[in-house]
Amino acid sequence: MLRLVMPQTLTVVVDVVAWGVFHAATGYAAHRLGDERLARDGWALRPRRFEDGGRWYRRRLRIHRWKDRVPEAGALFQGGVSKRELPAHDVDGLVLFVRETRRAELAHWWAMWCGPLFLLWNPPLAAGLLVGYGVVVNLPFIAIQRHNRFRTQSLIERLARRGDEA
Repeated sequence: MLRLVMPQTLTVVVDVVAWGVFHAATGYAAHRLGDERLARDGWALRPRRFEDGGRWYRRRLRIHRWKDRVPEAGALFQGGVSKRELPAHDVDGLVLFVRETRRAELAHWWAMWCGPLFLLWNPPLAAGLLVGYGVVVNLPFIAIQRHNRFRTQSLIERLARRGDEA
């Protein structure tokens, strides 16, 4: 494989800047997605059997203990929505929250998928470490978004059933 060769100091600077650009670009691209694209789970976002409706994240990862300690940048771009708290407690607010968890999850998947680009200018060991960094940094955020989405979707379903009973 052809690799761009740079002095080590420049390579480190390019690596740091590249991760910043990748995160900003994927975050902005997700921010620009239309609401209709985020109205339902696509293949990448759909629930998996092992997740057990989000309970796996609580039981195995103990996500409820640490999820509020990580940064949240949903409102970074104008018109963005923070996921620190629900935008509203009615069904419309919950549906908005679910849509925004999809947006955030996609942004983190896309950022993580940028990792192999580091193979273009880094030696194999450094590229492997940088890809690993991308996984370690993004997977917790993906897990948080999935956990929150599944819990919120369950709440929406309960509210809908309660509305049908009334």
